[in-house]
Amino acid sequence: MEHFVVSARKYRPQTFKDVVGQQAITNTLLNAIDNNHLAQALLFTGPRGVGKTTCARILAKMINSDGTETNDEDFAFNIFELDAASNNSVDDIRSLTDQVRIPPQVGKYKVYIIDEVHMLSQAAFNAFLKTLEEPPKHCIFILATTEKHKIIPTILSRCQIFDFKRITVKDAKEYLKFIAEEQGVTADDDALHIIAQKADGAMRDALSIFDRVVSFSGKNLTRQAVTENLNVLDYETYFTSTDLILENKIPELLLQFNNTLSKGFDGHHYISGLASHFRDLLVSKTPETIELLEVGEQTKAKYLEQSKKASQEFLLQGINLANDCDLKYKTSKNQRLLIELCLMQLASITFDGEKKNSRHYIIPASYFKKKGITPIPVEMPKQEQNNSVTDNSKEDNAKTELAYSNKVKAFQVNEPPTIILKKETKRTSGLSLNSIRAKKEHLIKQMDVVIEEEDLPKESFTEKELVNAWNTYIEIIRDKGKHNLASILSIDAPKVKETTVYLEFPNATNKVEVERNQYDLLSYIRKSLNNYDISLSISINEVMEKKYAYTTAEKFEKLKEKNPNIDILRKTFDLDI
Repeated sequence: MEHFVVSARKYRPQTFKDVVGQQAITNTLLNAIDNNHLAQALLFTGPRGVGKTTCARILAKMINSDGTETNDEDFAFNIFELDAASNNSVDDIRSLTDQVRIPPQVGKYKVYIIDEVHMLSQAAFNAFLKTLEEPPKHCIFILATTEKHKIIPTILSRCQIFDFKRITVKDAKEYLKFIAEEQGVTADDDALHIIAQKADGAMRDALSIFDRVVSFSGKNLTRQAVTENLNVLDYETYFTSTDLILENKIPELLLQFNNTLSKGFDGHHYISGLASHFRDLLVSKTPETIELLEVGEQTKAKYLEQSKKASQEFLLQGINLANDCDLKYKTSKNQRLLIELCLMQLASITFDGEKKNSRHYIIPASYFKKKGITPIPVEMPKQEQNNSVTDNSKEDNAKTELAYSNKVKAFQVNEPPTIILKKETKRTSGLSLNSIRAKKEHLIKQMDVVIEEEDLPKESFTEKELVNAWNTYIEIIRDKGKHNLASILSIDAPKVKETTVYLEFPNATNKVEVERNQYDLLSYIRKSLNNYDISLSISINEVMEKKYAYTTAEKFEKLKEKNPNIDILRKTFDLDI
């Protein structure tokens, strides 16, 4: 059987033109060689599999070439590679420095390539300093590392540093396409793109994955074969999930997630991929950001199509929910339930939005008057009395049919409609909390309904008159025993702009308490000032809350102001505050 050579070795670049994705560095090195500006100590740093050692070997070969050698000449006698991971002692460095003094037998330079140089010990670094700073003219050092931060600063300052970047998905895909053509492999564009993404910027990893997938699927490389072999979730999974989420199909969505888990995929991988899918859809909505979408052309068309179905608000909220689930996944005791709850919340985003949009609001009378629509009273038709109906049936009809009072107005242009409200069969006690709450809400809503045919008075008033009426109301409710509400209303002096009264409270509890009693408050203020357009606007100011958070000493001072005898009591018995 013929010996198999992996693609990473078989297609290792032999010239700088063959190096993928590092054009800036290769051009710099070529210009340095041409202009004789090459430093004697170089440091190549960057992630794994991006071409550091390859560029070092190409550079070592180029600086020894004079054009007379054969194509297969590799200058093996002039190039010395040292693995610092296994040769990291002081003795190894001393042996290297002894060899440095001997000039090359063939070529101009002796090149020392020290790989994984960050693995050298502290003593080895110190032993290497003098040689690295003043090497012989015939010697060049090329250091390569994936962790530059572990190298001591005195070494870094003596080297010319070249930072290698990750190979982009596009460059990796194009190189894989070239290799596939060289090997006679038919490969889908999406299949090569998935391999390039899986490599995470490392060309060597991409070639290793390519060899593995070709061994699995043969000469025909499809997207399905790649996803199955690499155990990655296909784009179709996320496209289907998003369609189900947008259609609010929670049962089908949970079944699809269960099917994904049954295939051996991790739930964490699924939810993080869904967040990335929402990000890609958001990127697809704007033509300027489509370049950030690192997918094949066929998949890009699907993203553009689905991005039209999802709104920007939905995608932003979806990314937030999925990302929050991703962060909580590792600490959750029931990880599957966490993801299922997240999926149900995602599928409820658009559903809740539709429900909110379908709410019915009470429209104030002023709106219709501005439109020139005359209010017409709605009268309830008299119920026909039928002597043949039993007393029980009459009682049932009385319970199930209610009508608005003749004073309630409807705003219509044509004939007035007949309004019949059906009461729920479940009866509510007049003293229950639900009935009291419903009564208050009804009273508040009545403020926006015109109850008389003539316009209500809207006399002008000053802020001083408002404050006087406000303080009078506080005294009235205090006399009735409502000390808590009276104290809350005394926190902030009301301010008026046109017919709106503005209040600020230190916390939400105060705001809720005032809103519960706003009907009685507004009724009194409107009658006192003879203006029925007055409304209330309440806001929360957290700075006020800090203002009312007294220390123990401040509380004592307040009490002392009200009763000076407290201080005498403290001094007499030598009490602590």
